[in-house]
Amino acid sequence: MENEKKILSIIIPCRNEEKFIGKCLDSVAAQDYPKENFDVLAVDGMSDDGTRKIIGDYREKFPFIKLLDNPEKFTPFAMNIGIKNAKGDFIIFMGAHAEYALDYVSRCVTAAEKSNADNVGGIAKISSCQGLPAKAIAGVLSSPFGAGDARYKTLLPKEPIETDTVFGGCYKKEVFSKIGLFDERMIRSQDMEFNMRLKKAGGKIMLFPDIVVNYYPKSNFREFFVHNFWDGVWAIWPLRIMKTTFKLRHYLPLFFVLSFLGLGILSFIWQPFLFLLFFEAGLYFVASIYFSAKISFNEKEWRLLFFLPIAFAARHFGYGVGSVFGLIKLLSKDNGAFSKKS
Repeated sequence: MENEKKILSIIIPCRNEEKFIGKCLDSVAAQDYPKENFDVLAVDGMSDDGTRKIIGDYREKFPFIKLLDNPEKFTPFAMNIGIKNAKGDFIIFMGAHAEYALDYVSRCVTAAEKSNADNVGGIAKISSCQGLPAKAIAGVLSSPFGAGDARYKTLLPKEPIETDTVFGGCYKKEVFSKIGLFDERMIRSQDMEFNMRLKKAGGKIMLFPDIVVNYYPKSNFREFFVHNFWDGVWAIWPLRIMKTTFKLRHYLPLFFVLSFLGLGILSFIWQPFLFLLFFEAGLYFVASIYFSAKISFNEKEWRLLFFLPIAFAARHFGYGVGSVFGLIKLLSKDNGAFSKKS
């Protein structure tokens, strides 16, 4: 096959991923793409758990796996370290919290070649670890009520479509020479910022439904809430860095939480605002129960109905409160950020 002649580099940013990195590397090592035509760059953020040892064990079995150090620890630094060390015609970013279909790499390269797109990706099937909270979180992230219009999570197009971003992504290496590397000030959301820059430069991003990855999100509500909080912060703080906005879906939780706060404050001034607050809370509760019941029915697990509303609340309020915090930080005169490079 023509695509098998292409050399590519797989970059896996990671830090403290001992629970998942083995599964990820197993799925990479099992790819049907010729092993002599790709290398795997695991860029580790100086993990202090068993991640580095696990990667070291895989290096002994699979010589195409390499371990690179990321002393700055954060993801964009890892991605850029990988790019600078990549030798392939294509660069594929893979998350350590995921397992990849056996034909993932070959389909990415084929799709990139046939479409002539600058970045291609596929459907992220949200998978769960054992336990009802984990299954509820996976259900939330697969639902339009939890993930909005993120096509790679919630939509299953029958044909390839052009989109604004994809999970991970398979890039032509020449893209990074044209528009630069990932913005290292973007501790989170660096992929969205890069893809926005790519689109503005006339680049093409394509989603192919036959490219499949199983992604494992956080498995308990506390970690899920914290993760969403920081996602919310990094939906707002980049406005200071980028001077431009993301998609509307990234700001809906901010408007949602601000409306609750605004109505709550105004209810002390004029009582009708209290009824509006109750009305909004009632609408949200009904919507949450509706989507929770729908997911429970589809999964044939009625017990999920008790966990899904909690997971939806952790998603919406965590992201929204984080966005409010990010907005306060943005509007304040404090120029300090959430990393030394921001």
